[in-house]
Amino acid sequence: MRQEDIWDAEAARRYDTPGVGMFAPEVLGPTVDRLAELAGDGRALELAIGTGRVAVPLAGRGTPVAGIELSRPMLERLRGKVDERTVPVVLGDMATARAPGEFSLVYLVFNTISNLLTQAEQVACFRNAARHLVPGGRFVIELWVPELRALPPGRAATVFAAEPGYVGLDTYDVLHQHVVSHHFRFGAGRDARLARSPHRYIWPAELDLMAQLAGFDLEARHADWAGTEFTAESPSHVTVYRLPTDPAGT
Repeated sequence: MRQEDIWDAEAARRYDTPGVGMFAPEVLGPTVDRLAELAGDGRALELAIGTGRVAVPLAGRGTPVAGIELSRPMLERLRGKVDERTVPVVLGDMATARAPGEFSLVYLVFNTISNLLTQAEQVACFRNAARHLVPGGRFVIELWVPELRALPPGRAATVFAAEPGYVGLDTYDVLHQHVVSHHFRFGAGRDARLARSPHRYIWPAELDLMAQLAGFDLEARHADWAGTEFTAESPSHVTVYRLPTDPAGT
């Protein structure tokens, strides 16, 4: 499954859920607050900007925001909200595409770095973020913690959601560090709709090593955007990496 095939016109149409889910104020508000604080008076770049769930309200806060996006249908949805002058976007892969100018903040939210399916691509994404940043600039990643502790011995799947009209499960390939998320949506009848997305999961320690390879230092890690302490029981994390303020070391 190629990412550009997954994020097609149908996926783009279903992605936005105004006011609920990932668009709920209690979810989106702390995200935008924290990113605006980290960007300061500088520019922000969102890798895999999608339909602008985060970028549009962040730009509305007065932070200049640009983006990189692989999916044309997702970008078309974004263009229905803001124009190119408000949020300029480069169409391309977040691991290699270059946006014009320099930024004080690059961010990658909602587990999206795991859409890159090899370790080499994920390391390239870190290096691409570093290329865009001014000295002292920050790279922020929001990522889930693999649920391998919930995987029964001899079983390959975990159920991560079971709600009226929806069941979600992950199937793991622990040898290759791959997981496929399966989303089953159904109504009152017998038919159901299935959507799947592949990922390469990353442990926090591996993520930190990727950051080091790109020249970053670990600045902070929390369990959420509000700054809750990260513990062994946290299902996800928000991690802030920072480039040295003096790259030459003088």
